[in-house]
Amino acid sequence: MHMAIKPESLTVRILAQADADELARIESFVDASPLGTAFHRPAWVLSVGKGCGHEWRYLLAEDHKGQLQGILPLNLIHSPLFGRALVSSGFAVGGGILSDNDQAIQLLANEAWRFAESNSFPTVELRGGPVPDGQWQCKQDVYAGFVTELADDADSQLLAVPRKQRAEIRKGLKNDLTVRIGTTQEDRADHYAVYAESVRNLGTPVFPKALFDEVLDAFGEDADILTVLSDDVPVASVLSLYHHQTVMPYWGGGTWDARRFRANDIMYYELMNHARKRGCTSFDFGRSKYGTGAFSFKKNWGFEPQPLSYATRTADGEDARDVNPTSPKYRMQVALWQRLPLPIANRVGPLIAKGLG
Repeated sequence: MHMAIKPESLTVRILAQADADELARIESFVDASPLGTAFHRPAWVLSVGKGCGHEWRYLLAEDHKGQLQGILPLNLIHSPLFGRALVSSGFAVGGGILSDNDQAIQLLANEAWRFAESNSFPTVELRGGPVPDGQWQCKQDVYAGFVTELADDADSQLLAVPRKQRAEIRKGLKNDLTVRIGTTQEDRADHYAVYAESVRNLGTPVFPKALFDEVLDAFGEDADILTVLSDDVPVASVLSLYHHQTVMPYWGGGTWDARRFRANDIMYYELMNHARKRGCTSFDFGRSKYGTGAFSFKKNWGFEPQPLSYATRTADGEDARDVNPTSPKYRMQVALWQRLPLPIANRVGPLIAKGLG
């Protein structure tokens, strides 16, 4: 005769205040999990709140001993243009429920939806992690992630890149480009100027500079900026995050001159070398939408795309948010934004972009 094992009783509570002890517990939980990401960390979740003016919450699943069995970070995104949504995590390509406990996963999802309903959020977006049961829609055909192992040295790294892309890097190496790495005010100012010009050229509004500053301050040694210069003029720059021996170039871009100098190619190649020296073993090129130029660019580097799972739940009768700039509904707005003078785009852009989440 077999006795039925009663499922462990779990409870979920909401953390809404930046209690140092609680945040340290969460940090340790994320660090101990092989599926934990930079976007689960309090450093990210709270930086989004401070940099863009959004509230945050952590949903915590605990056992009867008070031990964490799962977490769900949430940024409360509100925008007059794009509506309201609970997002895990805001302004991130990752996040979602972090747990290997099936009961915790479902309880966290249920609590997120209960919170959304009681606070007038028509949509919950989970960017990665397990997909809960019930009325959650899962999409795996929109975005792909790109991660590969770093080579043992700079020469091997160059040879690991497919021939056609390797030729572009070699051309860039012949240009008289210099590389600067740091988090000083000069690094931050140069990065923001290059990034803002880059996204304007793509037709999308730039995030508030405060978001970048908050992330850099909160992550400390786990974030930096690599800038490529030509004759002391910044032409390409990237802000990267470091987590679990993986580097993720997150906010990067180049000026119009970057293509001519192959500065973007040099930027990513030099970042690979820099990350290796820091002790990293893998390179996370982030997500790209299938069929885009960025998707092709990453494949050209020899990265194999892996489908990303995104789960959403939307209230009955409501449409899910669409904040993707490649969406056909934004074609005219993108074309208009590309023609805006940079000072105007940089003034208006953050007011719009902080509502994207």
